Formats: sequence, structure tokens, C-alpha cells
Amino acid sequence: MNILILGGKRFLGIALVEAAIKREHIPTLFNRGLTNPELFPAVENLIGNREGDLRALEGKKWDAVIDTSGFVPRIVKQSASFLSDKCEQYVFISTLSVYKDFRTPDITEDYALAELEDPSDEDYSGDSYGPLKALCEYEIQQNFDGKVLVMRPGLIVGPNDPTDRFTYWPWRVSFGGKVLAPAPPSSNLQFIDVRDLAEFIIQMVEKGSEGVFNVTGPKKPATMGSLLVACREAAVSDASFIWVEEPFLLNEGVTPWVDLPLWIPSSDPNFAGFYNINNSKALKAGLTFRPLSQTVTDTLTWLKTRPQSKKLKVGIDIARETELLIKYTKEREE
Repeated sequence: MNILILGGKRFLGIALVEAAIKREHIPTLFNRGLTNPELFPAVENLIGNREGDLRALEGKKWDAVIDTSGFVPRIVKQSASFLSDKCEQYVFISTLSVYKDFRTPDITEDYALAELEDPSDEDYSGDSYGPLKALCEYEIQQNFDGKVLVMRPGLIVGPNDPTDRFTYWPWRVSFGGKVLAPAPPSSNLQFIDVRDLAEFIIQMVEKGSEGVFNVTGPKKPATMGSLLVACREAAVSDASFIWVEEPFLLNEGVTPWVDLPLWIPSSDPNFAGFYNINNSKALKAGLTFRPLSQTVTDTLTWLKTRPQSKKLKVGIDIARETELLIKYTKEREE
């Protein structure tokens, strides 16, 4: 199959190209040529700009297009309309953030979607990210004359992750010693290895599938405890985990998701279902997951290829972590 990928030079795009080639498809990339230009020299790379310069796509046809870089409804509408007679299937990489809230566990694909408060808002870097993605889904449905497949992943993890949210834990545990961990160790986690997501997308393209799918995993939620143990085993580390209760962390100003990535306080009712998304539809369609140990090991291996001077974008400073552990231990002893 001939598959057009809008983007293709970072994280999920990289995994998609690799998965497509592995299954003997022919990918074509469309992007501005600014990110990782050295990647995939044997793959056709069309240079352009989604906002107003789609000329490189003229006079060509593909079996499917995979949109990894659609964030603004106005721009996505242009792509969907322009490609309507050039592709038979439009695959849009959306997000679980399209849902109006996470107050309810077991959210399925028909759950209510978030709405944009300001119709003119195109800033997808903050709270408008989810509502904008929901509107992007709508614009594709309205402007693409063909099959539409919408993928809604949550946290995507693994090699080449630009966010460092998952990467922080293998990195920190690899250093060993006492590691501050948000209690309890039994708290749920959901995420998906980028390669599992890419392989599922390519398989769904092969089948000409359409519809909306929550694509997160594993089959049953992992736990913070199982993640950290997997990190310790992968790193062959002597790390010991100090499970610190939420009230202490919050009182000390530790920021969920940023200082301690993946941590969502259980005391916040707005996120009761955040790590309990229903993925049964995707599982029935063939979504599978590699072992957590493999994701952790491969993430560590990739991390070692990064310049040592490059700091992680998230995660608590080790000096601050030490201060907190000392204070927490002292309070428990009093």
C-alpha cells in the first residue's frame, strides 16, 4: 500500500514509517523538512506547509493518509478537503484529551467530548488541546470523502519520546539509591508503547478500517509499583522505593505530572477515570502490547544515545528529592 504520513520525522511518525516498511508498504512523508531531516533518506519526503502550501501533494494519490500533526481545526480542514480525492482513508491521531472530563471510570468512545470555550482559540499548548483535537475530528468527518479512522491514544511512551514523562522513571531508577515514589504502589497507570500504537495503526490501514478507537494499555492497567520494579530490573539497579503519601507531596508543593511524571493524585475527583479508560474496542480489533519490561529496556537503551548534557524536560531535581526524603523520614520518626 502507498501511505502518506503528515509529519513522520518524530516519535510516532518514526514508528509509523518503520512499521509501514516492515510490513512492505511504501510510505511518503509530507512535512516542512525541519525536524530530523537526516532520517529515512530512502523514503520520499515531500516538502511543504500544511497551512497554505500543499502544492507538493498535487497530482498524486495514496491508499491512505495518516495525520500525526493535526492540532488546529482550520488547518486540518484544509488537509482533509485537499486530500479527499487523493486518498481512500484518512487516519487521524487524536487524543483521549478530547473527552469532556475524566470523572467517570471506564470511558468508552461515545463519551461526551470537550467543547472549546473561545471559538477563535487556536493555542493547543494548554487547556484547549483536547477541545481543538475534538474539532479536528469533526472537520475530517465533514470534509473527507472516504473512510475516517480516529485513534485516541493517551500517554504514548518508548524510544524517541520528546516529552520525557515516561522516560524519567527508567532514568531516575537507573541511578539507584532511595527513589521518591508517589504512594500507593498499587495505583493504576495506562500508557501505550509507541511501536505498539504504530503497528496497530498500520494493521488497521491494511484492513481499511474506520471508526473511533481508544488506544491505550496495557490490557489491564499497570501500576506504579510494577513500573518501578520493571525499571529497576532493566537497569540492574540497587534502587529502593520510598512510597510517600499524597498529602505530604501536595503540602510540599510537588507538582503532579511534572515533578513526578505519571502521578495523578487519587484525591482529585476530576481524574478518577484518567487511568481507567475502556480499550475493549481496540483490543477486539487486534491491539496488542509488548511486555512492560521491553518498553523500559528499550527506552533506557535509547536514552543512552542522547547527549549527556541534554536534561530531561520533566522530573524532580535530585537535590530537591533528597530534601523531601529527609523531611518525610524525619516526620515519620517523630
